Amino acid sequence: MFDIHCHILPEVDDGPKSWDTAVEMCRMAAADGITHMVATPHANNRYNYDREYLRDVLAQLRGRIGAAPEFTLGCDFHLSYENLERVLEQPHLYTIGETNYLLVELSNYGVPIQIADCFMRLGDRGLTPILTHPERNPILQQTPQRVLEWVEQGCLVQVTASALTGFWGERPEIVARWLLDRSAVHFLATDAHDTKRRVPILSQGRDIAVRIVGTEYAHALVESNPAAVVAGQPIPYSPRPVLD
Repeated sequence: MFDIHCHILPEVDDGPKSWDTAVEMCRMAAADGITHMVATPHANNRYNYDREYLRDVLAQLRGRIGAAPEFTLGCDFHLSYENLERVLEQPHLYTIGETNYLLVELSNYGVPIQIADCFMRLGDRGLTPILTHPERNPILQQTPQRVLEWVEQGCLVQVTASALTGFWGERPEIVARWLLDRSAVHFLATDAHDTKRRVPILSQGRDIAVRIVGTEYAHALVESNPAAVVAGQPIPYSPRPVLD
């Protein structure tokens, strides 16, 4: 399995606070069947995103854990006006590896009214936005239909695997299942931060997805689709969303 959203780098954001924790997270992921992790430190007003420094941290982590899992560097990109201008100027400072895929996180306190235009500008720059964990966004929980509209526009969607297990509560689980039922989810990811609560486990969410949407779709969410992202290729499983 491929995990395209994981806070695995130590001492850089609100992820692991020590190298020992980061190494243990890698071991947990490997034991769960995760063979490739995209390290996605935050890029927002609180955490400065220094790509060169983070490359060095990732190289150190590789040296500590050996061959498995493999890694790619990306970021958890907070979509603000300032950040949007930065990524449009230098997109590959923020994308997953050298690809044109960009993980995009929206604020819990306000979704810009011109958000569709923001996604369009990213697309015009050649970038494919991947909206992270909409099921956990309080605003989108009330208006999940907006997510379907963005998918129609070309945006891809990543749901947190543990939302399907109920870890985040009833409402995120309901919205995650609602989006899955409408073919509006393209990836499951861990969004892991530690070894105790927000853990690097994909298999439990995948197994629940199998019961909701079947084996082919569920396995695409953690295997073929995220593998294509890491390789910079079009995702192979992308059904048209079911609009209400």
